Amino acid sequence: MAKENAYQPLTPTFMVQLAAPHTWAASIFPVLLATCLAFVFNASMGKPTSVSSVLVLLAISVLLQSAVNTINDYFDYVKGTDTEENQLDPTDAVLVYNNVNPRHALAYAIALIVVAFALGVYCIVIAGIAPLVIALIGVVVIFLYSGGKLPISYLPLGELASGFTMGGLITLASYQVLTGSLDFMVLVYSIPEILGIGLIMLTNNGCDIEKDTEANRKTLPVLLGHERTVKLYHGVVYAWVLSICIIVAVAFTPGAIVLPFMLLAAHAPGRMLLANPLTAQSRAGAFGQCSTLNILFGSFYSLCILASTVTLTF
Repeated sequence: MAKENAYQPLTPTFMVQLAAPHTWAASIFPVLLATCLAFVFNASMGKPTSVSSVLVLLAISVLLQSAVNTINDYFDYVKGTDTEENQLDPTDAVLVYNNVNPRHALAYAIALIVVAFALGVYCIVIAGIAPLVIALIGVVVIFLYSGGKLPISYLPLGELASGFTMGGLITLASYQVLTGSLDFMVLVYSIPEILGIGLIMLTNNGCDIEKDTEANRKTLPVLLGHERTVKLYHGVVYAWVLSICIIVAVAFTPGAIVLPFMLLAAHAPGRMLLANPLTAQSRAGAFGQCSTLNILFGSFYSLCILASTVTLTF
């Protein structure tokens, strides 16, 4: 490893690359979903939904997502999992390609978490201790995912951990802040987000089977093998679409009018994702297609919920 005085500085450009904005859909749309659910609940109670609270929650969620990405890059670098041979995109392996001091990257990640918790004080003041407890669970998962003697990322639990923590817990905590109500039914409404975010992780692990096998990682795709991983991947995509349709039809019935437009908009990127072979060479394309579907489904699902409050007359 290079001597410390030979390291490049952690510039703003490298900070942005470590934060990986292309993954932020996983942190933005759970808050958007919670906001729409809170709007429906608050409207039924004759209460407004605080825009300032929504903005604070968005900032907290993005900061924690950025910290997750940075910590993951840090541990993959110091453990030697990421190399120039198995990471083809320099912006996806900042420490490998740019000789940035890994301790500075770790300090940057911790700083992001500290800022997120400082903003969280506002949430605690208006909503009590519940969002803090949920946030602490999330931070523990962040460090256990990449750190420790047996990280979650080395086990067949990454998809479940990331999906439930970000898609479920962030939505639950955000809803509680915006409504003052800790309603665990929100976790049911979060199933599409849990599946969509879990699919992002499955995309990553599915394309990294060879690399993870060499690193002695026992991810779900490594255990399943490529062929069964692709079948599982397709199943999750279909379950993702079906969960949105069922939840909207049952719980937000008037919003079902939006579903045909969602299916039409998602048809082309969905077919491209299902045709992706999930290999190291197709990794960038798979991520782009999966991110596009997360944006489309997240947006239309939220719109369905909002549309359920609209009464049409002819």
